[in-house]
Amino acid sequence: MFGKRGSTGEGRPIQEFRAIALETALPMHAAPDAARSPRDVAEIKRLAVVEQPSKPAAPQREKNESYYDTKSQVFTALIDTIDLSQLSKLDPDVAREEIRDIVNDIIAIKNFAMSIAEQEELLDDICNDVLGYGPLEPLLARDDIADIMVNGARKTYIEVLGKVQESSVRFRDNQQLLNICQRIVSQVGRRVDESSPICDARLPDGSRVNVIAPPLALDGPILTIRKFKKDKLTLDQLVRLGAISPPGAELLQIIGRVRCNIVISGGTGSGKTTLLNCLTNYIDRDERIITCEDSAELQLQQPHVVRLETRPANLEGEGEITMRDLVKNCLRMRPERIIVGEVRGPEVFDLLSAMNTGHDGSMGTIHANSPRECLSRMESMIAMGGFALPQRTVREIIVGSVDIIIQAARLRDGSRRITHVTEVVGMEGDVIITQDLMVYDIEGEDANGRLVGKHVSTGLSRPKFWDRARYYNEEHRLAQAIDAMEVQS
Repeated sequence: MFGKRGSTGEGRPIQEFRAIALETALPMHAAPDAARSPRDVAEIKRLAVVEQPSKPAAPQREKNESYYDTKSQVFTALIDTIDLSQLSKLDPDVAREEIRDIVNDIIAIKNFAMSIAEQEELLDDICNDVLGYGPLEPLLARDDIADIMVNGARKTYIEVLGKVQESSVRFRDNQQLLNICQRIVSQVGRRVDESSPICDARLPDGSRVNVIAPPLALDGPILTIRKFKKDKLTLDQLVRLGAISPPGAELLQIIGRVRCNIVISGGTGSGKTTLLNCLTNYIDRDERIITCEDSAELQLQQPHVVRLETRPANLEGEGEITMRDLVKNCLRMRPERIIVGEVRGPEVFDLLSAMNTGHDGSMGTIHANSPRECLSRMESMIAMGGFALPQRTVREIIVGSVDIIIQAARLRDGSRRITHVTEVVGMEGDVIITQDLMVYDIEGEDANGRLVGKHVSTGLSRPKFWDRARYYNEEHRLAQAIDAMEVQS
């Protein structure tokens, strides 16, 4: 092991390592100890060693104690060699290459006996600890993972193909995990600590992040990441995955094209945000779109998009910007479409008002298990806002605002399906009348336990938005989609 700071266990002065940094053209030779921030050094040192279980879930070489001992020595020498304040100013790719050069030289000088594969693995681990998200990096690189769930330092789970399984990833201790959480949330100007233990954030690729830290989490920090695929899903891909039938996808395209007001309903993890992203692909490129989200996840391809994001209160409890504040403000920004990432509270009233005052084609998502429950949830959220309105008035506002409810569901086999496309027709007395255009009929399951079903038409030949489709010259295409659904049924 290394001896005191400034020299190695073999008596080799650390100045030799600093000379290596200069020889490899690293523009960040180490500052004196007095000029270096002890807090920064301590934080990165805590990321030095990452333990793995003896039986990895993913194919990889099993690590032993000597590997971690070697890694600890190399990491300590690296921290003593480089100037961390200068490191942060470099481009990540450049910094990673420079760190790899220095680590290679340290390994050569220390004469560690390592194979090429072991050396490459060590290089990747150290670069991930210094520049990335440590043990999370291999999971973030996999595009087949939908969710990463870290339950303290010793337990990490992932969702693959709709099923949750334990991962091999481990953290050295809860402090290392908390440091990584702080690194993630600080990128979007937020913090997580004992005074503010709950935080929503996002990764640079848009993946949603939630952190809840002690003292609220009893077994250490809990980190949940809802990953976004590198290749964004389209309706055509949803068809190939069986989430919707080809005629059903055509129907959804028409609904988005003719500026119907859409509410996407579904449970947690049912694919609401993915479906919302798919529908926005059919918005005309000359429309001005304003999005309002708690954490920015939507990735619209149109050129004229304004993205707004809520802000939590500061330590003094001031400065909070709620979803309702954003929705009310965006009405003053000349939007043609308003897209709300997720409606959770009284802001639903402002969204409904926007849908009913000239912003046709607005969209939002809501947590509900059926189209009928979606309507009830909207009524409840309006009541939560303290609006003293008669029940009939509230329902009339909903009927006058919402055209289509699309229900997404995650089935018990882990698959995701669009189970209903439902039209809001009107009212009879005090009851909101709806009609299904398409439903998903489960027929059974196959030998592998996967559910088998098909999307069927309800036989409705002329939906309420037919005149709207005619206005946009889409009535022939709509008729063909309806006929195709009936034939498929």
